[in-house]
Amino acid sequence: MPPDASDAPLELSLRELRHHLDIFFNEYLSDKSDETVGTYRRSLNTFQKWYIRQKGRFQFTEDDIRAYKQYLAEERDLSQVSVSTYLTALRRLCQYLVDTGRLEINPAKAVKGNRRPDTHTRKVLTEADIEALLDVLGSTTPIDKRDTAIVYCMLYAGMSEIELVRADVGDVEHTLMGPVLRVQGKGRTVKDEQVPLDPPVLERIEAYVRARERPHPDAPLFISHGRRSAGKRLKTRSIRGRINQHLKAAEIKRPGITPHSLTHTAALIWLNRGMPLEQVKERMRHGTLDTTMIYYKKQGLLKRDPEELREMDL
Repeated sequence: MPPDASDAPLELSLRELRHHLDIFFNEYLSDKSDETVGTYRRSLNTFQKWYIRQKGRFQFTEDDIRAYKQYLAEERDLSQVSVSTYLTALRRLCQYLVDTGRLEINPAKAVKGNRRPDTHTRKVLTEADIEALLDVLGSTTPIDKRDTAIVYCMLYAGMSEIELVRADVGDVEHTLMGPVLRVQGKGRTVKDEQVPLDPPVLERIEAYVRARERPHPDAPLFISHGRRSAGKRLKTRSIRGRINQHLKAAEIKRPGITPHSLTHTAALIWLNRGMPLEQVKERMRHGTLDTTMIYYKKQGLLKRDPEELREMDL
């Protein structure tokens, strides 16, 4: 086999790619669990959409795989762990193409995924950043109220994008321990966790719900107000896009600052206010105290100058 065999191009039309994906999912992965196949389907659905955008330029070479990895990390802004998951699915698809004689060797084997980080690579917001972000949020239109509620849920309740997307109006409950939002986190199949809603967060959620026409308890908590998609549940990409717009408007968007930075910042806000470490762990819904300790070691960052943090790899 020639040494540059990994760079031998493979041209597949969209129809051919979909044909191979059908065989890959239904036959090649027939011995895998439904959960594994589902993960590969979701990952390769993203690849397929990107493949369409390439308009024939993607030819299953090592350079093409690296370009896809760069897209996942930079344009999609996925975490290191997610990038690794997506690349694993593509690597397995390439191996199928090798086993069926379409490729000579697997070009994705040379493109390694990212190691699971022992620290959070996304930077956190400073107090100055938070003030600037809150200053650009509106309070007049339903969209203003919705975006403000979303920011408060992430920044002051530690909620993730997927938890917000899956939330319904009726998930807001008033318990003996105080108001909470029942959530279904990443990897969960039911809403089996509760997020405490401090007064500022609850107030913004209620203000947004009041701006809608008496939504049914089963209705999505956060919906689109656009003409074509009015009333439909917001998608993760929509939430991410809106938060990024506000970060840019506040002039605090910089390398490492992403919508998920708001969620990370929540832990630091609580720690800086003196909340016990164990309580922060419970609020962030961390599996172990080790994860919470990552934030504990970052105490004081909220008070740092944003310019100083630009050069810090957190």
